[in-house]
Amino acid sequence: MDIIVCVKRVPDLAEADIVIDRSQRDIEKDDLVFDINEWDNYALEEAVLLKEKLGGTVTTITLGDEDAEEVLRRALAVGADNAVHLDDAAFAGGDAYATAKALAAAIREMPYDLVLAGAQAGDDGYGQVGATLAELLGIPHATLVTSLEVDGKIARVRRELEAGLEEVMELGLPAVLTIQTGINEPRYVSIAGIRRVARREIDVRKASDLGLSAAEVGAAGSKTEIEKLSLPPAAQKGDILEGSTAVVAEKLAAIFASKGWLG
Repeated sequence: MDIIVCVKRVPDLAEADIVIDRSQRDIEKDDLVFDINEWDNYALEEAVLLKEKLGGTVTTITLGDEDAEEVLRRALAVGADNAVHLDDAAFAGGDAYATAKALAAAIREMPYDLVLAGAQAGDDGYGQVGATLAELLGIPHATLVTSLEVDGKIARVRRELEAGLEEVMELGLPAVLTIQTGINEPRYVSIAGIRRVARREIDVRKASDLGLSAAEVGAAGSKTEIEKLSLPPAAQKGDILEGSTAVVAEKLAAIFASKGWLG
């Protein structure tokens, strides 16, 4: 089985102070720590588990500048066999559609039975690249996959729906699946493991190598545009009620009464 995994290098924003840059269309990233997108990490692990069970190859692909190579090295250390880096200034600033178009052009040139991607990216949270990629490739897809089994040319998946519901479905291969966190336990990658693949060849491709013009990808080829970013308003500071249980209860009742909640 030939599996392609789309991965992305994203900033870790969990405990970072977010600062909007001068353009007001992006954030300041100079002091941020970057890593593989969390959802993509689960997709990568799922691909390697399938390879270990069924045989075949795993190829990872990313779109980004030269720094994005580090997530491909990580993928190789985890167990991927090949890595493809779409590195071209023409790809910069692309939305989900433009990104998917570049990925699709590269993937069409590769053998594949399954394409995996994270359910969303930690930096924008759009969750659109996987479904758009499937449409461009003309193959079926399923999103938010929490369980995956492959039997010949059939993929059986369980996927999240709204309100805590789940759906079980079968898809004919090839197909695109976007993977939700929690589907597996991604393995730890040591520094030594990354050093072992430091000299592995990475296939670097530009837009022209994929038969794409600069007008078709990146900001020029995007269907949407960010006009302005803004931080959410600061939340009102909460009040901490102190004292004995009886005192706190009395204060709480007074607050409820003042807001007319005791009817």
